Amino acid sequence: MTSVLDTSRKLHVRTAPLPEITNLLSLLPADGGLAWVKGSPNDQYGIVGWGQVERVQFAGPERFSRAQRWWSSECALAEGSDPIAFASFAFERTPGDSVVVIPEIAIRRNDSGTALIITSEQPISDEAFARIVSEITAPHSLQHGYQNVVWSEGSLPLAKWQANVEQAVARINSGELDKVVLARDLFATLDEPLHVGALLMRLNESFPECWTFSVEGLVGATPELLVRREGEQVTSRVLAGTMRRSRDSNRDGQLAAELLDSDKDQEEHVYAVESVAAALASHCTDLNVPKKPFILRLANVQHLATDVTGQLVDSAPALALAASLHPTAAVCGTPTERAIQLIREIEGMDRGRYAGPVGWIGANGDGEFGIALRCASIENSERTKLRLFAGCGIVAGSTSESEVAESEAKFAAMRNALS
Repeated sequence: MTSVLDTSRKLHVRTAPLPEITNLLSLLPADGGLAWVKGSPNDQYGIVGWGQVERVQFAGPERFSRAQRWWSSECALAEGSDPIAFASFAFERTPGDSVVVIPEIAIRRNDSGTALIITSEQPISDEAFARIVSEITAPHSLQHGYQNVVWSEGSLPLAKWQANVEQAVARINSGELDKVVLARDLFATLDEPLHVGALLMRLNESFPECWTFSVEGLVGATPELLVRREGEQVTSRVLAGTMRRSRDSNRDGQLAAELLDSDKDQEEHVYAVESVAAALASHCTDLNVPKKPFILRLANVQHLATDVTGQLVDSAPALALAASLHPTAAVCGTPTERAIQLIREIEGMDRGRYAGPVGWIGANGDGEFGIALRCASIENSERTKLRLFAGCGIVAGSTSESEVAESEAKFAAMRNALS
């Protein structure tokens, strides 16, 4: 890790517009890359990147503030254009490492068009720049990358996890806490190395409404936006309360109505919205917190969703806003400290970076962070073993059977994309 006080090195950043690239994920290599992309396959927007100019790890309760200090120092020393970085943070202060990566090459597409961002520790020559542009704009063949998968049980046997859900409900009913989120994991062994770029394209095809992401071996498609900062505009999308989808449109509408009428799911959603609004209130004014959620329909499930917006009144960058919001009640519970203690006591696994903030940051403080959900971590260098995650919000009306069904529905996003 480079010291934040090291002024002997500088980042050289060069940008230029590119011809329109509508499928950003098709640019990513088999062995990984970096991604934060949303939209249909023919109209993706966001950022992808590869190569590594700098990679740093942070751990402990100060992981967010230490990352921001390091990033600020890197940006202060940059010459030319502004750099960008991808980041993924551990759910807990310990164990687990959080990581920030500055890519060598990044492609960004937004309402202004498609742009190339090259970052180097050496000045970038015109010849090198032209060569990279030529490589990026050359025709790319789309990879399918399917493989056979063997599934195996996660950290806890299913019966033990169900018993933990029942224990959590009992402790909620006793008044110890209002809600806790319990997660499960599942392992996948592949018969050949995973093509990460192809996996991300399949996730995007199935879930264009989600943010498809890849940062340091954590890959997924999350429907939940923890925070977006665009100048003074701040947005957070809260999801809590889940119902399966049906292929029959009439039945699907009935399921959505059941979700809206469910006291259990409405209670879970209110806790999540209130936790986000309370965290943003210390940085924002003119908060808009809708009184009723809307239904967000994805390919496999539908959620109660609320978009909370506000106007930033201080200079808090996206990373600081993410630190203020994490962990929300949607991935932890409420009250927060009691929920975390119960998770540590009975969940029976290390979440790593699952359910932590994941996204990108810019030099001006703007950025986007989602919550790392519907995701998997690549567990070995051969890219043949993955660990999938799914979590369920437990409240007074929860049952172990319904939570197993919900977790299986959430696993389906990654399971289907793998096989």
